[in-house]
Amino acid sequence: MPNMNNGTMRELTYVEALREALTQKMRADDRVFLIGEDIGVYGGAFGVTAGMVEEFGEARVRDTPISEAGIAGACVGAAVAGMRPVGEIQFMDFVTISMEQLVLQAAKIRFMFGGKATVPMVLRMPGGAGTGAAAQHSESLENWFVHVPGLKVVMPSTPYDAKGLLLAAIDDDNPVIFVEHKLLYRTKGHVPEEMYTVPLSQTKVVRQGRDVTVVATSIMVPRALEAAETLAKEGIELEVIDPRTLSPLDDAPIVASVKKTGKALVVHEAVKTGGFGGEIVARIAESEAFDYLDAPVRRLAGLDIPIPYNRTLEYHTVPQVENIVDEARRLARGEF
Repeated sequence: MPNMNNGTMRELTYVEALREALTQKMRADDRVFLIGEDIGVYGGAFGVTAGMVEEFGEARVRDTPISEAGIAGACVGAAVAGMRPVGEIQFMDFVTISMEQLVLQAAKIRFMFGGKATVPMVLRMPGGAGTGAAAQHSESLENWFVHVPGLKVVMPSTPYDAKGLLLAAIDDDNPVIFVEHKLLYRTKGHVPEEMYTVPLSQTKVVRQGRDVTVVATSIMVPRALEAAETLAKEGIELEVIDPRTLSPLDDAPIVASVKKTGKALVVHEAVKTGGFGGEIVARIAESEAFDYLDAPVRRLAGLDIPIPYNRTLEYHTVPQVENIVDEARRLARGEF
């Protein structure tokens, strides 16, 4: 049962939910430790690990040199040796430096050793635009990892899911890429105080609707919900679905929803070409939902350009609430 304070549900920010998950897990399991750049005294680039070095010490909250390959490699080695490391990449863009360790090592070891070795590691990373951090600090690269068998990819959109999915990810015996959108860090939501897990690969219907299915990831989930409220005033009801775990994907709720509404819009921040939306469209096309479609499945995604530094240009580079409203309205009205 959720913890109640003065008759109201307990609320935490997304950052606080992540920190609570890490703190509770480290208290419960000595194998769990944190490793990354400036995560100790500084508390992490976005404050997720603030205060944790004071409780757990430098041996379990380990600051590293500026070497993403080193962070990922240390996680892989420690995981194979029986630990459960949680690494932090300061910005998702920098994970490019660690691709050999993740793609050729972490993702392959369990398979190549016939299950005799496991790699229970989590690599956390903040992605996405909206902070004016320009092209080298604002990317959404999640689909790179979806493409790699052996890696699990998680993108929580709420504080509740952030805590529950992070706890589940640490418990998992496979490497997990854990993507946190920077604009979600200060959002608030209901988070129980006790330890709980949200199962990996469990898609959630976050809003019921009858007219258009909207499959959204990460920051696009709250934007889709805001768009749904706007369109509800016009009599258009969106059903909003959050996959939460992109790989492995639980597509059954998506198929069921499209069968009900007959129309689907997929929304993500990453660039459209090669983005996760294409996988969702393919899953729908290959399923029994295809025969129920009343319109082509639409994708709304980031433009195929590097993220601009200019805040106005940045705003128009990735989908906003008004874009979701426009696309969903056209679908609902048959204007396609």
